[in-house]
Amino acid sequence: MNGARLRGVIFDMDGVLVDSHAVHREAWSIFFRSLGREVPDSELDFVLDGRKRREILLHFLGECAGPELEALGRRKDRIFRQMQVAVNPVPGVVRMTRELHAGGAALAVATSGSRDRARFTLKELGLQDCFQVVVTGEDVRLGKPDAAIYRLACSHLGLEAACLLAVEDAISGIRAAVGAGLQCVGVALHEKPEKLAAAGAVPVVPHFEGIGAQDLENMLMAKGADDS
Repeated sequence: MNGARLRGVIFDMDGVLVDSHAVHREAWSIFFRSLGREVPDSELDFVLDGRKRREILLHFLGECAGPELEALGRRKDRIFRQMQVAVNPVPGVVRMTRELHAGGAALAVATSGSRDRARFTLKELGLQDCFQVVVTGEDVRLGKPDAAIYRLACSHLGLEAACLLAVEDAISGIRAAVGAGLQCVGVALHEKPEKLAAAGAVPVVPHFEGIGAQDLENMLMAKGADDS
């Protein structure tokens, strides 16, 4: 990958575009309580590791029929949307995304969340016109850390993984991106940087303040030089 030029960036959504983890945790907690279930806070870490909504529901509730799963998922998403006012963009990401878009970079979202919520989030951020591809957990059979979602995003962009960066904040997401052949930038907004690095993120940043399109290209080229 020596000398590879950055052609595009694939962003995870929660914890990368929006700082939504605390709200997600609370929304899931309210959802479980509405079902008469008390889930300890320590167990809610499971919902923040880039998993599909279906996986989360099955993990906590056991086997459910497909229609019931869909109804429960929509119920949880309604709770989250009611709390969405508390969700803010990750520092620097709106500016950086617009800069990438203006410079001609191909941009995609690869999120385990639902398509409706992804579209809603991008609209709230004012970034809906910046992303030409949105791939969600509804588009793949297996969620992260399986690499399918990133392979699909690369396919829809029509670009090789070697000229793309992924941006992730969760260990399972990093493993998915790396498994698809992408270099992955880790965002240590809530996870320890060393854990993201151990999962394969190179480099790890706290947020996007002070990071521009050229910085991302330099990250890709530097990794390529290291691999040569």
